[in-house]
Amino acid sequence: MYAVIETGGKQMRVQVGDLVRVETLDGDVGSKVVFDRVLMVGEGEKAQVGSPAVEGAKVQGSIVEQGRAKKIRIFTYKPRQNSNRRRMGHRQNYTAVKIESIDG
Repeated sequence: MYAVIETGGKQMRVQVGDLVRVETLDGDVGSKVVFDRVLMVGEGEKAQVGSPAVEGAKVQGSIVEQGRAKKIRIFTYKPRQNSNRRRMGHRQNYTAVKIESIDG
């Protein structure tokens, strides 16, 4: 069984046992998380699509890790203008969630 959930402005396909990285959620490691915005639930050839969400469907998981991703480098410049060169970095916060059950 699989589901398509929406969290943090992003959609992702999950199955039981998957470890997914989502935008930062409140909670400590080991606490439970419920995703109630389920856009689609499917099993094999059958699929139930909501408009926009499936009524009564939810995906449950537990928080495995609160962390920060690897740093990415950002470099901006304008040609022929030495004064406008900038180098920056960014590390995105994330929450790793292990999917435990899909109810739909």
